[in-house]
Amino acid sequence: MTQDAGEGRSDRRVELAATVLLTIAAVATAWAAYQSARWHGQQAKAQSASIAARVESTRTDNVANRQAQIDVALFTQWVDAYARNETELAAFYRRRFRAEFRPAFEAWVATKPRTNRTAPLSPFAMPQYKLAATAKSDRLEGQAGAFSQRVGRFIQRADNYSLAVVLFAASLFFAGISTRLRSPTPRMVVLGLGYALFLGSTIWIATFPVSLSV
Repeated sequence: MTQDAGEGRSDRRVELAATVLLTIAAVATAWAAYQSARWHGQQAKAQSASIAARVESTRTDNVANRQAQIDVALFTQWVDAYARNETELAAFYRRRFRAEFRPAFEAWVATKPRTNRTAPLSPFAMPQYKLAATAKSDRLEGQAGAFSQRVGRFIQRADNYSLAVVLFAASLFFAGISTRLRSPTPRMVVLGLGYALFLGSTIWIATFPVSLSV
């Protein structure tokens, strides 16, 4: 009688431990699945931002190319007029230089390129020649690259949480199997494996960043 009562209490303890593991592992599985979905959402947002920045960078770079073509065309016309001593025509083209081109042109003229062999070949080789559109394009390209790096990090985090879901599901499996076994030793071994897997997975995901919606 006493032995049967002891075995009954032992069975109840095992069943209670299995029930506890089933409960907390189910909660942990839901949490890991939620975090995986959240990080996949963050990844999608970062990817969209990266694509948008890269598209805008390309558009701005095209603007810079058109501006440079205008500068080259006007400068070429000015050089032709200047070489033919057509002062009025040269002044006509010079007045139509874009504002971003004028500082480079004036600095280039100051180097006396006709007599100075060390002078830059054209205003476009001067450090003063800077296009705001080019700078903006480079900045946007940098942003696109930064967003792309974030995409990689977010995917890795989502994958880690997905793996945690699998591990917690495995601990749920062990907890469920332990309630089906009748022999005490196998029940304890299987339940112990479930708890070990659960605790290891919990410690692991405790190091993960968390994403919460507000």
